[in-house]
Amino acid sequence: MLDESKPLFIAVAEQIEDGVLDGTYPEETPVPSTNELAAFLRINPATAGKGLNRLADVGVLVKRRGVGMFVAPGATDLVRRRRRQDFRQAYIAPLLREADHLGLTAQEVITMLTEEDHR
Repeated sequence: MLDESKPLFIAVAEQIEDGVLDGTYPEETPVPSTNELAAFLRINPATAGKGLNRLADVGVLVKRRGVGMFVAPGATDLVRRRRRQDFRQAYIAPLLREADHLGLTAQEVITMLTEEDHR
């Protein structure tokens, strides 16, 4: 369930972000509490809390005193923009560098992608 190739608190944060993107956690609705998340994922509550706090720090979640954490208005677009930038840096930039080393043009890369998409 959690991506164990990265720190658990980051995997927790990404799982909540996935829920924001897929509509599991619509904007302005609550997310599971630290204890609920820890019990469900079978992790330490401090780790779950660190993941939730990370999202609050970047504006994806908002804390409502005495009530819990809620998905912030605009969180879906915020997560999508950040993940697109991360995608560009992690995949597109290296792809284009390698294509350049191989002497491929941008159009050749686009053709390859299009052919792969139609398989």
